[in-house]
Amino acid sequence: MTESLEEFLIARRGMGRPLLVPYVTAGVTPGWTDVVRAYADAGADAVELGFPFSDPMLDGVTIQEAAGRAIAAGTTVKGILQEVATLDVDVPLIAMTYSNLVVQQSTAQFCAALTASGLRGLIVPDSPLEEVGELADAAAAEGLDLVLLAAPSSSRARLREITERSRGFVYALTRMGTTGERGEIPEQAARLGRELKGLTDRPVLFGFGVSNPAQAADLAGHADGVVVASALMRKLLDGARPRELGEYVASMRRALD
Repeated sequence: MTESLEEFLIARRGMGRPLLVPYVTAGVTPGWTDVVRAYADAGADAVELGFPFSDPMLDGVTIQEAAGRAIAAGTTVKGILQEVATLDVDVPLIAMTYSNLVVQQSTAQFCAALTASGLRGLIVPDSPLEEVGELADAAAAEGLDLVLLAAPSSSRARLREITERSRGFVYALTRMGTTGERGEIPEQAARLGRELKGLTDRPVLFGFGVSNPAQAADLAGHADGVVVASALMRKLLDGARPRELGEYVASMRRALD
């Protein structure tokens, strides 16, 4: 694969395909990389890998539980990258983590390590737009797409700047607050999707609260696709195997298509 994350997603979108990006917390179980393979085989367009952190400001109880389990098992950034380097999936992999892990050495070293392991994208949700310059430059220097988040509360001017500076895709939040499964998608999500689509041709994907195939299909109608995290991690924490998680992703793929 030679394309960037953004080039890959735009090509998939060009096939008339709503984009599907499932999530797994790295290190949550032994053999977690089998979950990544199952997602790719089930029709994912990219896979988001959560690098566990002890104090995640945007993660709800499910992702926190998954991260806690991974940390308790001794998961480290170095160990994750070693396992990622062995993955042979044909879709881009995106790291999601927090600033503390990024700056432990330096942003440049962190981004270089991600790229060396085969990762194509990076999400750092606690890095504010006003302070993201150094990280954006370091990511760009390594050919890593830094994905920025857009919230329903953001002004149109701020949304415009986010769409201009984000790479890979624009991560649109369906709601304010933390990640987690929800019974309903708020109406503000559709408005945000329309506004972002009016500002950029870059892919726009919804995340936070995408809880089932019907919600995924509904949200994809207002943007280019979805990121699904807590709904999958809850199943994994309850004992689902990689094959069963792949089957659930396949059901989302069918609903989107």
